[in-house]
Amino acid sequence: MISGHPAPPVALSSASVYPESLRAAFEIAAELGYDGIELMVWSEPASQDIATVARLAERFGVPVLAIHAPCLVVTQRVWGSDPLVRLRRSVEAAERLDARTVVVHPPFRWQRRYAAEFADEVARAGEHAGVALAVENMFPVVRGNLRTVPYSPGFDPTDVGHQHYTLDLSHTAAAGSDALDMLDRMGDGLAHVHLADGSGAPRDEHLVPGRGTQPCAEICERLSTSGYTGVVVLEISTRRCRTRDERMALLAESLLFARLHLQPTARTPARA
Repeated sequence: MISGHPAPPVALSSASVYPESLRAAFEIAAELGYDGIELMVWSEPASQDIATVARLAERFGVPVLAIHAPCLVVTQRVWGSDPLVRLRRSVEAAERLDARTVVVHPPFRWQRRYAAEFADEVARAGEHAGVALAVENMFPVVRGNLRTVPYSPGFDPTDVGHQHYTLDLSHTAAAGSDALDMLDRMGDGLAHVHLADGSGAPRDEHLVPGRGTQPCAEICERLSTSGYTGVVVLEISTRRCRTRDERMALLAESLLFARLHLQPTARTPARA
């Protein structure tokens, strides 16, 4: 007998093909058999042009299943300087592309007005658009002997409480957090997963799952038996790959890992 829960869809983060283009992300996702794309909105002009994104999705037959809002340090001027505007434009993009989820980071500490309005804005935007704004767990920044938390009020969104969450396993590794404990704390609010790995070093590594210290297989297996209805996104760093073939090999290995461990568990009926 096999568990009645279908396996979650597996998408490719467009950031996983950097420094190649958004078009390359759609090409690779189509060739390898990913179920969709998570669009990282960042400095590449194509990622900011939703009409271009829609054409790529149609051309390659790969839907956009989620939007990653431009909330990185390097994307503070994408779609304007106001973080509330960027958040609202991300929701609009998700609506236009029929994506169910917008991934967003907690505010930076220097974004005081945004931090004061963040929780209410996330709740209102989701209610208005029917899009889940899933707040992602982050990690402290370590420089030498100095450890700082650049997020307000912290890097763990479950400390505040939101309706929807994104669980990122590279970030749990960098933070030294217990990923399984965080999964439990997110509970029914878990809407989205970034599947990657980390060595436990205090930096965001985004390794191929299974190559680090995180319980990637156990997380996947728990998702497959829990009725999880969100998307699992492979967000892997391939920037050191010298060729397209090297990049595709890492992303194929990552997809195989996800497919294997997200399959409903087969059980042999007990004999009389």
